[in-house]
Amino acid sequence: MGRISDLFGAFRSESEPFCSAIIVAAGSGTRCDCGGKTKQMTELMGLPVVARTIMQFEQSELINEIIIVAKADEMSRYEEMSADYGWRKIASVVPGGETRQKSVFNGLREVSEKADFIAVHDGCRCLVTPEIIKKTYSEARIHGCASAACRAKDTIKREANGIIEETIDRSHVWLAQTPQIFKADILRAGAYIARDDGIDVTDDCMLAEYIGFKVKLVDCGYSNIKITTAEDMYIAEAILRHRSDQFDLVKSSVIGEGSK
Repeated sequence: MGRISDLFGAFRSESEPFCSAIIVAAGSGTRCDCGGKTKQMTELMGLPVVARTIMQFEQSELINEIIIVAKADEMSRYEEMSADYGWRKIASVVPGGETRQKSVFNGLREVSEKADFIAVHDGCRCLVTPEIIKKTYSEARIHGCASAACRAKDTIKREANGIIEETIDRSHVWLAQTPQIFKADILRAGAYIARDDGIDVTDDCMLAEYIGFKVKLVDCGYSNIKITTAEDMYIAEAILRHRSDQFDLVKSSVIGEGSK
């Protein structure tokens, strides 16, 4: 554990809680037929997918800075969008790496030394809300590490060569989402040690798990989907329209009550 404690001492911040967000948007979208655009730059109801994502972190009162990890040939788009949408929290835009893990590492190097917590979020998970960010962050403050997630709804099968080998008890199965939020020194330690040990991960919780930390799962429901395939665009639009309808119903109710 000596390496971990050394890294913790090097990165510990004495400032008031400061939360940085790394938004990973460096993918090429090979699984999504987006008309020649990457998923993150495809428009969803008039706005690029990644713009919808960034706006939620801009609106969150808990987020102090945003680091964008972008596809190299899309980096200039973020300056344009910042001007168009009035974003103020973007501190840096950096190119992605060969893998998601390397992309997160690139973003991590740009995070402020003041950061007490770091949130990592998928750029194409554009239905996140400030409420989901707050709910996950609140658990990270208590447990040190927390991930948005949802419970599995389907029966889960483990297979070998296409043949069922085992039916897994779904009451203990969750689907990981983002944001995944960590104490800054935990994420940094996990990222550097995993890199040095040659460990490959598919999400950032695995970095914390690798160095011995427990991650709290936070039930954030089923609407916080990631755009992966063309069909997901239709699902995302339906969710956004439903949210808009619900907002209109609440607004109408409040106005109606006020007029009595």
